[in-house]
Amino acid sequence: MAEAKLRIDKWLWQARFFKTRSLAAKQVSSGHVRLNGNRVLKPAQAVGLGDVLTFPQGRVVRVVRVEKLGERRGPAPEAQTLYLDMTEKKDAPPRNPGFEGKGRPTKKDRRALDLSRTKEG
Repeated sequence: MAEAKLRIDKWLWQARFFKTRSLAAKQVSSGHVRLNGNRVLKPAQAVGLGDVLTFPQGRVVRVVRVEKLGERRGPAPEAQTLYLDMTEKKDAPPRNPGFEGKGRPTKKDRRALDLSRTKEG
């Protein structure tokens, strides 16, 4: 019996990595998706169980292994059963620095600055 396969763009859409199937196809056609380490350029490329996909999503490069082939684009909990996320987790992102007296002055600071200028002249 032949191994079950599914189009890569359809699988990415069903697993909810992309909002529309055409966006998934566009990513694949642009050469941003890798299947088992090889760049894929055709959205019709077949993907099967155990295949590893690497693709950018936002500012993160996702690495996922295909665990199941979906039959539909279901809710998120159902979609999460289709893959095993192998993306390296980084520690907490760097926090934004606190206010250090730099940047735009507050209205109170501007008033004080204006008053100091009028007293000098």
